Amino acid sequence: MATTTFDMVRPRARPRFYVGMAAVFVVIAFGGFIPTYWAKVATGTFHGAQIYHLHGFVLFSWTLYYFAQTALVAAGRTYDHRNWGLLGVALATAIGFTVILAEITTMRAGDAAGYGDATRRFEAVSFVGVIIFAALFTAAIVNIRRTEWHKRLMILAVIPMMHAAMARVFLTVLAPPHASDGPPPLFVTIPPGLIVDLLLVVAMVYDWRTRGRVHPAYLIGVPFVVASQLLIPVIGASAVWMTTARALEGLMG
Repeated sequence: MATTTFDMVRPRARPRFYVGMAAVFVVIAFGGFIPTYWAKVATGTFHGAQIYHLHGFVLFSWTLYYFAQTALVAAGRTYDHRNWGLLGVALATAIGFTVILAEITTMRAGDAAGYGDATRRFEAVSFVGVIIFAALFTAAIVNIRRTEWHKRLMILAVIPMMHAAMARVFLTVLAPPHASDGPPPLFVTIPPGLIVDLLLVVAMVYDWRTRGRVHPAYLIGVPFVVASQLLIPVIGASAVWMTTARALEGLMG
């Protein structure tokens, strides 16, 4: 009853806030990959497998799609927003498949370069990230008619997708000269993730200032997102993950 009352009696949040958040996500997603992807593609010096291009295309398309969807709502075109919803489900599904395929490709390349287990441990980052995204996106779809829950769960779902882009910024600015010699230790993924999580603090402060309290979606979802990041070093080093990683590699023969 408490959460239902929150949705019914509080005034709706101003749509432009969500458009602004979506715009920030676009900037992070594109800007974070400039030095390690876009600049290299432009100069012909990116030599990764084709799956990385497909994976990148799907993820960048998602951020643009999310921005377009928030803009439709802000323009009062809720009907169009809902009609385009199935495209979001299709893109989210494609994200899951391309992440797994990219992981398999990376682990095989790591094996060939002699970094087998180190690469497998590091790929836990992408695997956990896509699981968290899938869980929160599914929750958002389930709550599609509860708009106050839906739009906040969508913000929570996009956050894990921003971690890789922010990590590229850290890699470019702070990495030592020989950082490319094999995967880095898992703990280095935590600071970039926590920086991105500050956007959730902004969202919660916005709720508090406009509604008088933070929506339950954040109270439940934020600890879930942060805990998944902090546990990455433990998950990546676990026997369960290493067994899972080897099983994933075996999917392609």
